[in-house]
Amino acid sequence: MAYTKKMQDQLAGTLLETREAGLYKDERWILSEQDVEIEVEYPRGAKPQKVLNFCANNYLGYSSHPEVIAAAHKGLDERGFGMSSVRFICGTQDVHTELEEKMAAFLGKESAILLASCFDANAAIFEVLFGPEDALVCDRLIHASLIDGIRLCKAQKAIYANADMSDLREKLAELRPKARNLAIVTDSVFSMDGIMAPLDRIAELADEFDAMIITDECHSSGFLGKTGRGVHEHYNVMDRVDVITTTLGKGLGGAAGGIIAGPREVIEMLRNRGRPYLFSNAVPPTIVYGALKVIELLTASTDRRDQLEANAKSFRSQMEAAGFDLVPGETPIVPVMLGDAKLASKMATDLLAEGIYVIGFSFPVVPKGQARIRVQLSAAHTEEHIAKAVKAFTVVGRKLGVIS
Repeated sequence: MAYTKKMQDQLAGTLLETREAGLYKDERWILSEQDVEIEVEYPRGAKPQKVLNFCANNYLGYSSHPEVIAAAHKGLDERGFGMSSVRFICGTQDVHTELEEKMAAFLGKESAILLASCFDANAAIFEVLFGPEDALVCDRLIHASLIDGIRLCKAQKAIYANADMSDLREKLAELRPKARNLAIVTDSVFSMDGIMAPLDRIAELADEFDAMIITDECHSSGFLGKTGRGVHEHYNVMDRVDVITTTLGKGLGGAAGGIIAGPREVIEMLRNRGRPYLFSNAVPPTIVYGALKVIELLTASTDRRDQLEANAKSFRSQMEAAGFDLVPGETPIVPVMLGDAKLASKMATDLLAEGIYVIGFSFPVVPKGQARIRVQLSAAHTEEHIAKAVKAFTVVGRKLGVIS
């Protein structure tokens, strides 16, 4: 149908309401590489300013790491710009398979498959593996990509309260007699709150009810667990988590690409029937080369993982001492709770003027009334960077009445 004046007015009205409610998602222009210090233009046309970046998923600082960049250049020189094809036609190079094998080993799984993004990975998995005879029990706060992927399959579905093991037990007991295959689906780290799913207790319930475990490790791969394998390593349940989805777009280089790791039969089914895999171009060689370098660096040393842990503890303790309301946790995601959407947006804007790049999160990204600024630490942050951020938060927080 034609784009009518009626629809135009309808959308314009909705956008105006969104802006007036403080929910409009403005974008800022970064004029430099992704690093802890970046050059930003905001608003458009303003004089660019150098600021400290405290809201990227660049947890280990690999997005601009010289060895990763050099590896990506090598990939461009040796294998070209892109594959111009899906994997099963003529889009698979030996380095794609090498990366899959190394990611499977890194995550402690038998096999792995590489897709364009973890959104694609989560969109692929459920329709292939689960039908009407099966059942999925999902944490209420799973990522939007998991929700969209689950909607594509015809399995029975139930939702349990976030990290609530009593509710999970109840849902499993209800569905177990009705289900051919039963699976628990959860994020390993809930990205808006920065809290870890209790995978040790989930594993106990999975054993009791003969259920699979499927986790999204996007916000943990590379830096949680004693060697950075993820939350399943942190809780010592690497062998019990059956299927893992994760990304190369955060701690593992920050470029793009999604991974599904698990039993060989699961991965073979996805190669043959996973629609995002079958109908999307292969990941470009530059990204594959860069990701292989990241895995090499990760397995050689835990120094960056250890530094990130120390940075997160330092920032959290200083912010608590300043009087801010933080979501309790132990990950490098530190939500500063504000409640009001307009306040979160105003605070983020004022912090930018103080040289700190953060973003206010509000509905629909988080529930109404739970607006926040989500701070994300990087291994590349120094103590000086952290001290400057805390000072800026304190100055702006007092000005806006967030703290006394």
